[in-house]
Amino acid sequence: MKGNDKLLSVLNQLLADELTAISQYMVHSEMCANWGYEKLHKAIEGQAVDEMHHAEWLIQRIVFVEGTPVVSKLNPMKIGATVPEMIVNDQEAELDAVRAYNKAVALAHEVNDQASVDLLIRILKMEEGHEDWAEVQNSQIEQMGLANYLTNQTEGAAAG
Repeated sequence: MKGNDKLLSVLNQLLADELTAISQYMVHSEMCANWGYEKLHKAIEGQAVDEMHHAEWLIQRIVFVEGTPVVSKLNPMKIGATVPEMIVNDQEAELDAVRAYNKAVALAHEVNDQASVDLLIRILKMEEGHEDWAEVQNSQIEQMGLANYLTNQTEGAAAG
């Protein structure tokens, strides 16, 4: 089944966004692990896995509509040097993703591709969840202070 060329182009751009997000999240996750923030490491790693699923689903859809998935394109990454920078950079990327998926949903509706609409909405909801997670982390840092927040991100911080 041949898909709409404009929508295929958008699906490939979303794929590049997802592949970039995977890389950014993995770097941030491993930095947190290196610093001993195991809970944050696991949370960010989990988001990277979600992004891997998004990329997989986009590839499946692109192939189904007889397109060619472009997996060699990455966008510039924004690697944070500190935990707060990481969270802000990841949140900005998620906000960009929410906007991009909303536009893609509108285009998929316009070209009468309901299966793509359904997929894009499924991913959109997950991206909104990632953005909300970052918002919660930023609120906790603001309310607790960075030192207390980071203490809560270690495994067994109370154990001596």
